[in-house]
Amino acid sequence: MKRTKRMITVLLAVSALAAVTSCSKKGGSSSEPETTTAVPTNTTEAVDTPSDNMDIVWLSDYDLNTAANGKPSAALAAFQKQYGGTVQYVYADHNKLSTVLEAKIKAGEDVDMVPYIEDFFPEGAMSSLYAPLDPYFEDMGMNEAGLWDGMKDVAEQFRYNGQHYVVPYSLSDPLLITYSRKMVKEAGLDDPCELYKAGKWDWNAFTSMMDKFVEKADGTRRYGINGWFGEAALYSTGSTIVKYDGAIFTSNLSDAKLDKAGALMEDVTKKQLYTKQWQDCFPTDQSTLFYAMGDWALGGSNARNPEMDLMIVPFPKAPDADKYYMSCNFNAKMLTANSVKGKAVAKFLMCERYAVTSEKYRAAAKQQALTHLMSGNKNDKHYLTEEQYDALQSYLDPKNITPVFDYAGGMSPKISGNGLYNYETRGVVKNLTTALLEGSSESWEELKKSVSPVLDGELQKLNK
Repeated sequence: MKRTKRMITVLLAVSALAAVTSCSKKGGSSSEPETTTAVPTNTTEAVDTPSDNMDIVWLSDYDLNTAANGKPSAALAAFQKQYGGTVQYVYADHNKLSTVLEAKIKAGEDVDMVPYIEDFFPEGAMSSLYAPLDPYFEDMGMNEAGLWDGMKDVAEQFRYNGQHYVVPYSLSDPLLITYSRKMVKEAGLDDPCELYKAGKWDWNAFTSMMDKFVEKADGTRRYGINGWFGEAALYSTGSTIVKYDGAIFTSNLSDAKLDKAGALMEDVTKKQLYTKQWQDCFPTDQSTLFYAMGDWALGGSNARNPEMDLMIVPFPKAPDADKYYMSCNFNAKMLTANSVKGKAVAKFLMCERYAVTSEKYRAAAKQQALTHLMSGNKNDKHYLTEEQYDALQSYLDPKNITPVFDYAGGMSPKISGNGLYNYETRGVVKNLTTALLEGSSESWEELKKSVSPVLDGELQKLNK
């Protein structure tokens, strides 16, 4: 407990301001909180003695030392003050990170820590690019009361070969539904957020609202939803495309829950409720009821729809689901296979977790998030309302909504690759979540039949 009190003292001295970012779920690095590094003069406990092993080499496409306004991230500021640690930044292109890491490991060059990227796990662990964090759990504070509450169960989803190569310290980029309360009210529909709070926000309520909205079109073309609908629907079941029993990977396409999600996509497509026209914000023409997208699009949606009273809600659950499940990203950093700085990386990860759970940090992050920010390319103000921000934080709490990790997202290109963004070349995961909606497949069963041989063949190779 002394370590807990000491770290809290350090973090309270770190004035963190979180930057609102606009990056997609699959790519780009998020801006880190702005920090200062002053230590309070009334600190009565000395910080830990700095160690030579507290100097980390960080391979990434963003620098933790200049994460926001030229200042270190909140976690790094705490790491520096608490342990005298440093982070040496080595640049690598986001899309080539695993290739660069592999080359550096073979050359014997120092690399200790890399960002978790969905595409690289579990494949990277299977290729011996990363090392497990289990030997350093004590250094990470995994047994500290309350510190990792809610995230331990999340980390268990990433277990591979009996070890934990990924231990997320927070969630990000959730796939949510943005809607206009003004439009909902005018259409005589129930408010999805109120349905969610009452536990009644399910697929039935969702599709019924879309049906009614389209029926009242009065000669104008209306749609029920657009955006990243398929992925959100599939993982709202709580099931995954690939299963792992601790020894082998197997296809889960026979899962009845996934079949129901497939049927939902098929039904929405046949009714022409879905429009595949790309929108980078909630449609301004009021032609579409629901906009399925990551939270990164919310600020711009507010800016371009200032009178629409926008709100966000999780994707609805299956009618027979026990709880809400969510597709999202995971904030984590991984220990490289050649590193001898496992303790230092573990201490840094503990600082990351303290940073996102500190009330001081959270208050500063909220203050910054609610500040209107000028867009770099639209000259309009992106902003969040306090109600939206509070709702988003509640959705990112795994005690409220269970995040879903699928091993399929980090396997071979034939399973998880984007290819050329068309049915013939992209991977199984992308086709299962988009092919029906785009009209590349006429039915869920037909789609499963076409991708199953590819999935089974790739998993067979990976299991050898």
